[in-house]
Amino acid sequence: MPSAPESIGRTPVGAGEGGLGMSEEQREGGCLCGQVRYKVAWPPLQVMTCQCTHCQKQSGSAISVIAMVRKADLELTGELTSYTDAGDSGNALERQFCGQCGSPLISVILAMDAQGMTFIKAGTLDDTSGLAPTVHLWTQSAQDWMILPEAGAKVPRQ
Repeated sequence: MPSAPESIGRTPVGAGEGGLGMSEEQREGGCLCGQVRYKVAWPPLQVMTCQCTHCQKQSGSAISVIAMVRKADLELTGELTSYTDAGDSGNALERQFCGQCGSPLISVILAMDAQGMTFIKAGTLDDTSGLAPTVHLWTQSAQDWMILPEAGAKVPRQ
């Protein structure tokens, strides 16, 4: 069952885990109001979309476009608020967003967090060029009008 939002404060997500530097290239991003900013090593490990009903509600759209990155490669400044959710799969995840403007920024899937991985909302990048999702998750929940690209793996549910 989801819990109430809680403030997680100023958090360098990858602090103490090696920090940026796994890649020479970086991208930056942040929330709509600018109160939360991040830098991340680029390219990400994977770019995917999720059509689960929880991502649809959380994003206010038909899909959520997410980039999987190493926590150690993500440097975050500003104050985030979080909401612990159980996705359509039943797995716990923490949805992190700006408490000022409400922009969703990060999804922490607890099972992946233990492996040092986290997910940034790709639409929050300052430069979204080159984003090409290779996996489309929870396609069974996709909107009827949604046309998925021919390329890329389609996963009906997880």
